[in-house]
Amino acid sequence: MKYINATEVLPFDLLSEIQKYIAGEILYIPQPEGKKNSWGSRTSTRQEIITRNKQIKLEKENGRSIEELMIKYNLSYDTIKKIVYLK
Repeated sequence: MKYINATEVLPFDLLSEIQKYIAGEILYIPQPEGKKNSWGSRTSTRQEIITRNKQIKLEKENGRSIEELMIKYNLSYDTIKKIVYLK
């Protein structure tokens, strides 16, 4: 979530009305119901994790131990187990 100055996006009349209630403070305006973005949809993070997890599964299938994968990917034992054993 990034900071946007209200003077750059709101009409003057609306800004004046909002200033009656809150001025000089940070105001969070949530998205309308049903329009929320799913996790990772605004960045490439979700795809990077999917790709990493596929690589971890492949390396485990090719004989790497969970301990080796923990060190290589800097993840906990339980996290590697979840990645490797979940379908």
